[in-house]
Amino acid sequence: MTGERGLGEFLRSRRARIGPAELGLPTVGSRRATPGLRRGELATLAGISVEYYTRLEQGRDTHPGPSVLDALARALRLDATERRHLHDLAKGPQPPPPPRIPSPGLVHLLDAVRPHPALVLDDAAAVLAANPEGLTLFAGLGDWPPERRNLARYVFCHPRSRHTIRSWSAIAAACVADLRTVSSVSADPHVADVVGELRAASSEFAELWRRHEVGRNPGGPRRIGELDLVSEILTARDGLHLLVFRPAS
Repeated sequence: MTGERGLGEFLRSRRARIGPAELGLPTVGSRRATPGLRRGELATLAGISVEYYTRLEQGRDTHPGPSVLDALARALRLDATERRHLHDLAKGPQPPPPPRIPSPGLVHLLDAVRPHPALVLDDAAAVLAANPEGLTLFAGLGDWPPERRNLARYVFCHPRSRHTIRSWSAIAAACVADLRTVSSVSADPHVADVVGELRAASSEFAELWRRHEVGRNPGGPRRIGELDLVSEILTARDGLHLLVFRPAS
């Protein structure tokens, strides 16, 4: 997904979520073909022309300035995460990341945190390395060949994921929001490949994707199997992530 297309999709999704009555705009006697604000209403609230806003939604203007983005964020009542996402979308795709090879330090940490389950992930949620406890925690993940091991793929496609992950809905939503955030600004082809695969393979993923929720996965309480755990996510200098699960109490 290009940054320009992602910007237009994001603006449309947020415009559709705000009813005119929420902003004190008249609704009596007006017929609306679609929910939410009209383009002209949002443009007026943001202090820009409707022609310019239309070009943004259609991807025909690719360089909105920070002041325009901030005005749109205020008009759309975006939270801090959504505001950052809007600015990231306007920057466009960033350079591809370096090769997805865990550093010796990350591999050492996998052993150092045992017996806590731990995995090393990239931005596409691919499992690049794991300690034995990490593979065992997600029942059936270790049965897949290494090149297929991916936590997002496991959540939505593995037949044992819903039985294993008791907090499935929360983890599923977090996976999609994380991939949505990354995919809009990343040039990593692995991210686009995973998103395309899951949109085709899982109707639930596709539905969550259409909601355009954004935000990096912060970790937190997780119920996996019979265990109450807390996930901690540490990001290394090379951009890879160490995911560690510890007891909740």
